[in-house]
Amino acid sequence: MSLGALMREEKKRARSTSSSQVYMSKDVDWQMLDKSRFFFLGAALFSGVSTALYPIVVLKTRQQVSPTRVSCANISVAIARLEGLKGFYKGFGTSLLGTIPARALYMTALEITKSSVGHATVRLGLSDTTSMAVSNGAAGLTSAVAAQVVWTPIDVVSQRLMVQGDLSMNKHVPGVISSCRYTNGFDAFRKILYSDGPRGFYRGFGLSILTYAPSNAVWWASYSLAQKAIWSRYKSPYERKEDARGSMVVQALSAAAASGCSALITMPVDTIKTRLQVLDAEENGRRRAMTVMQTVKSLMREGGFGACYRGLGPRWVSMSMSATTMITTYEYLKRLSTKKQT
Repeated sequence: MSLGALMREEKKRARSTSSSQVYMSKDVDWQMLDKSRFFFLGAALFSGVSTALYPIVVLKTRQQVSPTRVSCANISVAIARLEGLKGFYKGFGTSLLGTIPARALYMTALEITKSSVGHATVRLGLSDTTSMAVSNGAAGLTSAVAAQVVWTPIDVVSQRLMVQGDLSMNKHVPGVISSCRYTNGFDAFRKILYSDGPRGFYRGFGLSILTYAPSNAVWWASYSLAQKAIWSRYKSPYERKEDARGSMVVQALSAAAASGCSALITMPVDTIKTRLQVLDAEENGRRRAMTVMQTVKSLMREGGFGACYRGLGPRWVSMSMSATTMITTYEYLKRLSTKKQT
């Protein structure tokens, strides 16, 4: 065979290999991590992310519990005028306190499940794409359930603090009242415990699981598939491997794409959950926790099915920004926490 023919054959094999194997930046496995460094750096990095995005969460929560449709701009102006900057950070201390253990549980469950299920799917002979989607989906499911055990009580307290001072709450729908009159997170914890008992901290827990577990599973599965799809458009596996900046861009785009659908699909359940955690029903002068049916009926009276999508804009922005920041920070964190090879 001539030299030209050999070169053509080599190029053909290279193209075939490139098209059948999509490079993904090497994943850092749970066993490769320095756990103490991983959790310490994770607490610091994700606390910073939470601080930056918290005002958007406040806007989303106030829109969800408002009896009428109010724009983010109007809510922002009202908070700035009547409450000042601190109005955008009501309940932040409580939220930050819960973020650290919740994130620790989330990251632990995520990495252990991803590693265990990933190895199991490979042994079963599944393709790389299927194995990646299954392991990431399972990891998203278990991590969300684990985190909600800690996060739901924190959510109940912080959200009640978030909506304090919202004047629109005074124009409530008959039979629905705000029970949010607290001086701080500790005061809210004490009063909730006194009025509702320990169960009061787990209002909407079932709906939280229904909201976050499936959406988290879909998010992680979609993220891994989106990442692979975007990487497949790069011509050279070598270029993909060496392009650290490109890797971060791909991660950010994949996270944003996975967040959009997740926010849209789970918004009605999230709105019902938020109202269950914040509002109470009033019958014969007595206050008690609302039921799911009472919450749904209240929303239907206020604006039909469209009322379930109040706060979609802030939630979409929050989820996209949070996911994009979280995943790039998370991937960076894992590389910072990798054990040194000896």
